Amino acid sequence: MINPPATVRDASFLHEVISETPGGERIVHCMQCGSCAGSCPNGPDMDHTPRVLFALIAAGQRKKVLSSNTMWCCVSCYACTSRCPQNIPVTDIMYALKRISLREGMANTTDAPALAQTFTGLLDRYGRSFEFGLASRYYLFNKPLSMLRMGPLGLRMFTRGRMSLRPSKIRQLDQLQAIIEKARQLGGTA
Repeated sequence: MINPPATVRDASFLHEVISETPGGERIVHCMQCGSCAGSCPNGPDMDHTPRVLFALIAAGQRKKVLSSNTMWCCVSCYACTSRCPQNIPVTDIMYALKRISLREGMANTTDAPALAQTFTGLLDRYGRSFEFGLASRYYLFNKPLSMLRMGPLGLRMFTRGRMSLRPSKIRQLDQLQAIIEKARQLGGTA
């Protein structure tokens, strides 16, 4: 079988990303300004910044994109999306890339499942995130040596009142737990 020209492959991957993302057609307006990368708190941990990832998508570098850790490092803070001068839904594109990479078995998810499991466990138990518990449990059980590097940041956050050492539960937690249980049943993960 003859491979199609690169432009056809390029267009098909780009169109797939666009079709998987609400507002994804905006990706073609990326002017490579770097606002997304400069806004990202996890940019230094990414294989490629979002701007570079968009260029790779346009170039049809499917395998390089889908096997990168970029979308898995996204913390969904929407700073990139809110600062994009072209109104590109950067965070939503990251979600689309996660779905595609999972579907194709190319996901670089060495840390993502452990972090997600820790987060959802805390959400189930308290109804909200508990940063100290999230960081300490995740690092202790998955990256104990990296936990030492996080100590100074944690101490600064604590001394500035940005991190509590004790979790707090939301009111009517039982109602949230019932909603989560129903969502699990509907999603087939009960």
